[in-house]
Amino acid sequence: MQSMTGFAARRGQGLGQVWHWDLRGVNGKGLDLRLRLPEGIVGLEPALRARLAARLSRGNVSLTLRLARDPSADPLRLNPAVLGAVLTALDQVGQAAVARGITLAPTSAAELLAMRGVLDAASVEDEDTAPLRAALLADLEPLLDAFVAARRAEGAALSAVIAAQIDRIETLTHEARAEAAARAPAAARALAEALARVTAEAQGIDPARIAQELALIAVRQDVAEELDRLTAHVAQARRHLADPDPVGRKLDFLMQEFLREANTLCSKSQSAGLTRIGLDLKTVIDQMREQVQNVE
Repeated sequence: MQSMTGFAARRGQGLGQVWHWDLRGVNGKGLDLRLRLPEGIVGLEPALRARLAARLSRGNVSLTLRLARDPSADPLRLNPAVLGAVLTALDQVGQAAVARGITLAPTSAAELLAMRGVLDAASVEDEDTAPLRAALLADLEPLLDAFVAARRAEGAALSAVIAAQIDRIETLTHEARAEAAARAPAAARALAEALARVTAEAQGIDPARIAQELALIAVRQDVAEELDRLTAHVAQARRHLADPDPVGRKLDFLMQEFLREANTLCSKSQSAGLTRIGLDLKTVIDQMREQVQNVE
C-alpha cells in the first residue's frame, strides 16, 4: 500500500549547471501534476510528465526544478558585438580629443574587459539543451525512487492503522450478531403480544393479512443480512490491504458500503445494545474512511 502523501528533494549538477528538485504529494481524486520548471529546455516538461505518470497513479503532485549556472564551471565568453561597439566609441572619443588638442591616457585591455557586456557568461538559451535535458531526466529517477519510498513508508503506517480498524469492525460485527441473537426471544415475545392484540381488536380482518404484516415487521427487524454483508466487507477490505496494486478507490467505495450497513443496522436495531454497537461501528468506519482518503 502506498500513501498519496510524500516528499523528496535532490540536488544535482553537471554540464556547467546546478539544479535542485523538490517533489511533494498530497491526496487527490486522480493524478494532478503541477510542474514549475525553468524555461528554455526543449521537451523537458512532457518528458517529466510521462515519467511521473508512469510511477504514480493518484495524488496532487507538485514538482519544482530550480536551475542555475555552476559558478565553478561558468565559462566567460567575449562578446564581439559589444567589444566592437566599445572600440568604435573609444576611437571616436580619441579623434574628438585630438581635434581639440586633448591628450587622453591609453585604455588598457583590462579596462576594456571590465566594461559591462564585453564579457558574458554563456546562457542556457544559447546552448543545445538536449544534453542537459538528458542529464535532468537521468537525475529524476533517484528523486522518484525516494518519493515513492516515502509514500510506501507512509502507506505501511496507514495499512497498520486500517488493519486495526478492520479488526475492530469485525469484533463489533461479532458483538452485534451476539446481541441480535440475545434479543431474539424478547423480539419473538413482543411480536406474539402484538399479534394477540391485533387479533383481539381487529374484528373481520383477514388473519392471513395480519400474519403477512407481522412477517414484514419481523423481516424489517432482522439484521442477519446486514451482519453477513459486514462480514463480507471485512474480508474484502483485508484482500485490498494485501493487493500490491493501488487500491485507494476500491477502499473508498468499500467505506460507503460499510457505512450503509451500519446505518441500516442502527435503524433496525430495536434494542439499546444493538444501537450502541451500530453507533460504534459508524464511528470506526468514519475514522477508517479518513485514513483511506490518503491511500493511492
